[in-house]
Amino acid sequence: MQNPFDFALATPEISLLIMACAILLVDAFNKTESRHTTFTLSIGAMLVLTVISLWQWGAGVRGNSFGGLYVVDDLAHFLKVLSYIAVAATMIYGREYSERRDMVKNGGELYCLALFALLGQMIMISAGSMLTVYLGVELMSFALYALVALRRDHIKATEAAMKYFVLGALASGVLLYGMSMIYGATGQLDMRLIAQVINSGNAERLPLVFGVVFIVSGLAFKLTAAPFHMWTPDVYQGAPTSVTLIVGAAPKLAAFAITLRLLIEGLHGIAIDWQPMLLVMAVLSLAIGNLAAIMQSNFKRMLAYSTISHMGFVFLGLLSGVVEGQAVAAGSAYGSALFYVVIYVLTTLVTFGLILLLSREGFECEEISDLKGLNRRNPVLAGLLLVSMFSLTGIPPLAGFYAKLAVLQALIGAGYIAMAVVAVLFSLIGAFYYLRVVKVAYFDEPEGELVPVNTGVVTNGLMSLNGLLILALGILPGGLMALCVRVIESSLKF
Repeated sequence: MQNPFDFALATPEISLLIMACAILLVDAFNKTESRHTTFTLSIGAMLVLTVISLWQWGAGVRGNSFGGLYVVDDLAHFLKVLSYIAVAATMIYGREYSERRDMVKNGGELYCLALFALLGQMIMISAGSMLTVYLGVELMSFALYALVALRRDHIKATEAAMKYFVLGALASGVLLYGMSMIYGATGQLDMRLIAQVINSGNAERLPLVFGVVFIVSGLAFKLTAAPFHMWTPDVYQGAPTSVTLIVGAAPKLAAFAITLRLLIEGLHGIAIDWQPMLLVMAVLSLAIGNLAAIMQSNFKRMLAYSTISHMGFVFLGLLSGVVEGQAVAAGSAYGSALFYVVIYVLTTLVTFGLILLLSREGFECEEISDLKGLNRRNPVLAGLLLVSMFSLTGIPPLAGFYAKLAVLQALIGAGYIAMAVVAVLFSLIGAFYYLRVVKVAYFDEPEGELVPVNTGVVTNGLMSLNGLLILALGILPGGLMALCVRVIESSLKF
């Protein structure tokens, strides 16, 4: 009989909590070069966590603990490993940027808060109950609010933090209210038990549907989907770029995980009620994201609207998993959405990483015009910018092309042919602002003195590996795509 309180299953979370607290104590009592010590220990923590999760995954560690509140399966292992990699890359890319702007002058608050945000993401990924979902969301969110406001003397950062906090609190309240209605309708908090009650027909229909509306709204906020996107451009632009990358990369994996747990595993039996919402939000995200991005001159703000449009594609993949009265390959549809999120996070690391590397003392590389002459200053970084922009556009043979193709195939397979056409048309619109960035970097003459871009060996090597991975996964996407489908089918019951 399985131990209902098997702490061994939660080894990654427990290890991270202990290491984060230890790093915080080291930072508090070792002020001499503490920021360098904190950075090194944080990267070491990522390596330890990666080894633990990979060992658990390889050893076939699965199950649930704490009375079903915590779940360990292939999906959890997969997304946790990706989160470690994303957070470690973010720390490496943003180290020099943060030190130059005195964000870590009094210690390593940046790294400690990033670790606690990661802990919240891990709890979200392994959530087996709505209670755990909310616990993880709040732990991650409060750490991110503090990170955005880390530069207390910076007006834009303070304003962005206030907007993020107020709107984030509102979204958390909406999500919690939806959960309370689901509990009232089914009498359960555990996702699998909720699914059983719904499938048995014993759930109260009216509060159940209302609860779904509030839950989808809260999830849309966390995934930055329209019309709940209003915080994204201001936070992306106002936050320090190293924090923008922390907010825009790994949290997307955790938000997608709780979307799968809640909608696909817990509420799959009433998909007919939440699918129209996803359809509307997908179209709005594609329209608002792409059309608003065209008008932006600020690179970070443009990428924020780009994020909104990409979440539209993710929703299209999710709504393709079930069609009433028609058999569809649900695992492939949800797997295509997971593949899309993974590729998006991988590409986001490159785009914001480039902004971090191009920024220097007294200069923020935030405007698109700041990229003028990049090819003449550093051809390697210009090539990586080209790869990331082409991938976001969906140009073969890069990974972004196959990600879009997989979602479109799932859409067509589910009979949403008109939606596939709409998605392609908005992708063509999106190509305009992505290619404009490439044109500025390669063909526009630089303004003022041509300052060379110098990067460290480790950072430059990691950035190059990141770009090569985008190319390799575009040429040979089958392995990752099959893995995404396999972890979905082996972990979720629908």
